[in-house]
Amino acid sequence: MKKFTSLLIGCSLALAGVAMAQQPNEEASPGKKKKQGAEQTHATGAKPAEHAAKPHETAPKERGVHTEPGAINEPATAKGHKPHQESATTHGTEANVSGQPAAGTTPGAEQHMKGTKGHAMKTSPAPAAATPAGATSSMSATSQSKGQANVGAAAKKKPAPQQVQQIKAQHANFRAQPKPQQVPAVTYNQNYRIQGSESWQGPQYEVFRSYRPEWHDEGWYRSRYSRVELIGGGYYYWNNGYWFPAWGYSPSAQYYAYDGPIYVGHRAEPPDQVIADVQAELQQMGYYKGEVDGLLGPLTREALTAYQADQGLATTAAIDEPTLDSLGMS
Repeated sequence: MKKFTSLLIGCSLALAGVAMAQQPNEEASPGKKKKQGAEQTHATGAKPAEHAAKPHETAPKERGVHTEPGAINEPATAKGHKPHQESATTHGTEANVSGQPAAGTTPGAEQHMKGTKGHAMKTSPAPAAATPAGATSSMSATSQSKGQANVGAAAKKKPAPQQVQQIKAQHANFRAQPKPQQVPAVTYNQNYRIQGSESWQGPQYEVFRSYRPEWHDEGWYRSRYSRVELIGGGYYYWNNGYWFPAWGYSPSAQYYAYDGPIYVGHRAEPPDQVIADVQAELQQMGYYKGEVDGLLGPLTREALTAYQADQGLATTAAIDEPTLDSLGMS
């Protein structure tokens, strides 16, 4: 009995020790459970916050929505953070809201592009295809050089002043002879007017605009003009730098290849000598292909017209003051 009783007591003591050993663990477990509960509550409470703080997910849908005509509802900017100025392109690719390059055009991006029509920022249209600047400049330079070549071609061909003096010296004693078969004579017409002279502007052309053929006898001419000479088959009178046909002075000597004034300058050189000088110079420049005969016939007048056109002068087809100055013979 004593042994059995001792055994029971020992078992009881052992059980009591075990119970005492488990009691701290049970007391600690409620704290642990509270801590775990708080963590679980914190964890479960964080989920709504995450759902509440996702404006960037709805931003693409809201971006570009018009609240008023021409206005855009932009997403709010974080406090204290300066708004970032978006560029239309980032190294050739469009950027989405997150700043990452978009692989393609998305519905949100299209909506944003439509919204930017009312935005203050304007994009410059792409320049149309045009001729390269170098080509344009080369074309303009070519055109300019061609124009200068056409205008200055005759000037480059002009004989030097020494050659002009040689030409004049060769014709110092020149006398023209009438050639009615080669150069037909013009006839008197009191209603004749120099064609086109009304459009020749300037005082140097006034004598051509006002020219009217007149028929008078020898006495009339002698009483008015100091020089009346027989030149190349017809009589001419001298007046203020010009020789004019003296119609009616001598009915037997009225061969005129040209009916109009001939400018020779104030030295009163004979008109046939001046005509021969002009023919020789135009011949050297390649304008005149005929004979140097001192007659202002059709071939000479054609050469004068071509030369005057190249020089930018009035195309009078006559020897006038500007033409003679241009030839260096005045």
